[in-house]
Amino acid sequence: MVRDLLRVLRLWRSRIGWLALGGGTAAGSALLGLSLLLLAGQGVADRATSDGAGAAIAASALGGGVALLLLRPLVLLRPAARWAERMVSHAATFRALADLRIWFFRRLAERMPAGIGGRSSGDLLGRLVSDVEALDGLYLRAILPAVAALAAVFAAALVLGGEPVLAALACLPLVLALLLPLALAPAAARGANDAALAQGRLRAAAVDPLVGLEDTLAANAEARAGAALEREAAALDRGRGAVARRSALGGAAGTVLVQAALLGAIAWGLLAAEGGAAPLPLSVVAVFLVATVAEPMGALPRAGAALAAAAAAARRLFEAADTPAPVAEPRPESEAESPAGHVVRFEGVEFAWATDRAPVFSGLHLEVPEGARLCVLGASGSGKSSLAALLLKLAAPSAGRVTLGGVDIASLPAESVRRRVSCLTQDARLFDDSIAANLRIAAPGAPDAALWRALDRAGVGELVRALPDGLNTGCGEGGARFSGGQARRLALARVLLSAAPVLVLDEPTAGLDAAAERAFLETLEEATAGRTVVLLAHRLTGAERPTRVLRLAGGRALPAAG
Repeated sequence: MVRDLLRVLRLWRSRIGWLALGGGTAAGSALLGLSLLLLAGQGVADRATSDGAGAAIAASALGGGVALLLLRPLVLLRPAARWAERMVSHAATFRALADLRIWFFRRLAERMPAGIGGRSSGDLLGRLVSDVEALDGLYLRAILPAVAALAAVFAAALVLGGEPVLAALACLPLVLALLLPLALAPAAARGANDAALAQGRLRAAAVDPLVGLEDTLAANAEARAGAALEREAAALDRGRGAVARRSALGGAAGTVLVQAALLGAIAWGLLAAEGGAAPLPLSVVAVFLVATVAEPMGALPRAGAALAAAAAAARRLFEAADTPAPVAEPRPESEAESPAGHVVRFEGVEFAWATDRAPVFSGLHLEVPEGARLCVLGASGSGKSSLAALLLKLAAPSAGRVTLGGVDIASLPAESVRRRVSCLTQDARLFDDSIAANLRIAAPGAPDAALWRALDRAGVGELVRALPDGLNTGCGEGGARFSGGQARRLALARVLLSAAPVLVLDEPTAGLDAAAERAFLETLEEATAGRTVVLLAHRLTGAERPTRVLRLAGGRALPAAG
């Protein structure tokens, strides 16, 4: 648990200034509150003990009056300090969590370049959203309350330090209350971990049936989906219940310790008064101090539960983020120089998606000269998509090598490879954003004129011009705003907007009817002129006009018959 939380704090080190400022404002607010009641207690004690005669009465009254006079600015400063604490601490948290989300997304992108694979989209969404949000408790509900309470207890100990017995009676229970979260967190960690796992399963059980809602309804499976949701919700409630019980126990224990500190201060005053030491002023001050410290202490019982929940969330994040990357990036010192050209070669490539699965390629040899239009045919499962994945460095061969311009792509950063090789897949996705935003994924700084050129080359420019919002038209989730053929042409425009000299087209007409397929391929022929094209398809339609045709069979690339 501690290791995971320390790792989260290391990831937040770029925000150390904001985080430290938040801790400083929290401590300052607590100390202002302490000063407020300290002066109030001093004023009350001085007035209560002004039982002498003449000058003694006047001096005591004057002291109490000064103390009460100083209360006025503090009464105004304390709310301002609390406001500043909330603003700064939440600003620090939002920035730290934003950094963490970006880090986690990048780690996932490195480790799942070919897709989420066997992971549930709902579970990953839960980790990216819920688990990251749970980590705000590490700072807001654990670290900050502890800093504020520690500052208050330390200040109280300094004020009462002249009377060691009183300081011990009033402050030792408060120190024990400070340690409560650390004592309770390990016991709450199991419940928090169960709750985090159940929350991930609950999100997956809700998202997956909704993503495939048509299939769910067609199979009359909505009742089963509802039952699964109910089971996971019950598991989540059990986990949260365990954490809540620990939090309640901590709250009760904290209250008892604060009451013990109050009783200790009162008992010291009563015992000392019996001995004739007249300690009423200091005893009253001690009671006021303990009452003040009770406020920041009130947030500590939740800190143990917050620590446990944050640790469980961090463990789930790191579990996904630490999955070994399928393709290792070269070290900076071993990176090769940029390729001079873009001839593509597969040299003796051996490849399988997993060690327990049959090999996809066995000694694959393949060359694609610059400017060539190669068509690679093959049935489903023959390795067409694997070929694209290897060329895009989404996967790595177990033997042999893939070269670009004579340079092994294993020695090139993935970003460099994908600047030179672009791909249009059979399930190219349009995101729930404007047409312009979808196109600029390939070229973020492209002007509108470049977007229109790409749309015209893809044969969809006139369609977009006819839309009321033009380039600002929303595509809908998965491109639902457009037909299959229109969405495919928009995806083609995105690929064409890229300056990559090599284009891989993986079943680009999948799902289109015969007329739309032929029209799309004719557009493709014109739009990709001057670039190297690798077309992966089940069959030829006659509209492709390749310079060479190969067929994948038995893990090798063979000349296509006739």
